[in-house]
Amino acid sequence: MLAVAAGAERMTQAMRSLEAAFLIGVEGVTEIWLVRHGDCYEDMAEGPDPPLSPLGRRQAERLAERVRRIGPAAFYSSPYRRAVETAHIIGSDVHQDPRLVEIGLELGEDGNLDFKESPASAVKRMRAAIDDIVEAHPGKRVVVVTHGVALMAYITDVLRLDPGQIRLFPYYTSVSVVRALGDQRMVGGIADTAHLE
Repeated sequence: MLAVAAGAERMTQAMRSLEAAFLIGVEGVTEIWLVRHGDCYEDMAEGPDPPLSPLGRRQAERLAERVRRIGPAAFYSSPYRRAVETAHIIGSDVHQDPRLVEIGLELGEDGNLDFKESPASAVKRMRAAIDDIVEAHPGKRVVVVTHGVALMAYITDVLRLDPGQIRLFPYYTSVSVVRALGDQRMVGGIADTAHLE
């Protein structure tokens, strides 16, 4: 019986060490909830900066219920209207940061999206924005409302993958989590939409 107990204790210690390596349960960790804005394309009118659609507002309201339970210390948003509206539905005192915008893109004649900014450029500005947010809110939980392609470029970078390695496009109001402590960054979740179910 003693050998089993000793084995179980070592296993518990090993698991706690593994969790700590991924910044789970570690004192002083800042948790960033990266949120993609709500839908703005349903019944979209022409324009480069559309507001949330009725569906997008409902998505943000569902997310707001979830966010209230975690009590974030701060809210940040891209200055694009769809992100700002999402952020104001889920929280108050929203700080806008132009580094959180979507990767530049244009709609081509063939109906495809043409990217006008490199993933490396998007990662550089997203990383700088997140680093500043982490520095301003050490050991806290912060919600950051941004955009799908820029968000995934950043997540890919945190995972130390090349751009395009993750074949995932986050759904509206999905939550991706990054834990930060000092220079360490760890992904805690990607594109969670449990609040929409």
